[in-house]
Amino acid sequence: MWRLGAPAQPDKMTEPMSKQSPIEPALVRELAELLAATDLSEIEVEKGDLRIRVARQTASAVVQYAPAPPAAVMAPPPVPAALAQGGAVVATTSIKDHPGAVTSPMVGTAYCRPSPEAKAFVEIGSQVKAGDKVLLVEAMKTFNEIVAPRAGTVTAILVEDGQPVEYGEALLVIE
Repeated sequence: MWRLGAPAQPDKMTEPMSKQSPIEPALVRELAELLAATDLSEIEVEKGDLRIRVARQTASAVVQYAPAPPAAVMAPPPVPAALAQGGAVVATTSIKDHPGAVTSPMVGTAYCRPSPEAKAFVEIGSQVKAGDKVLLVEAMKTFNEIVAPRAGTVTAILVEDGQPVEYGEALLVIE
């Protein structure tokens, strides 16, 4: 957009140039080229009572923000069929609060065995002593041992080998 004007009408488009106008079209072209070369959106020059302003319209990007999706509700970990205790299945919501629940101390990947071909650290029904290694949680290429906080019997294993786990997530239950 080209805007030419005198100080009396600084923001109005003027009528086409007449013979009385002291504006030189070559000067306007030169300003327009300067505008394009410098990637400016407008330029204004004043000399005495003469003021020349050259502006170009730039395509403005319309940014629309989509509403945030509702907070994702994490599904509880899958309940293995082995959670049956005395004929009743223990509800997953009560397992985290169970006094014998062993929770993850960090975010990472849980492993039930030291290597893919090795035997699992514990199985349901295994007797453990306080300090026995029951799982590994890998975080940032470091394998962290998860040990039994107390002696007892493993009654539930709530994670599968290689499953991602969150901080505080119940991993297994020792009763």
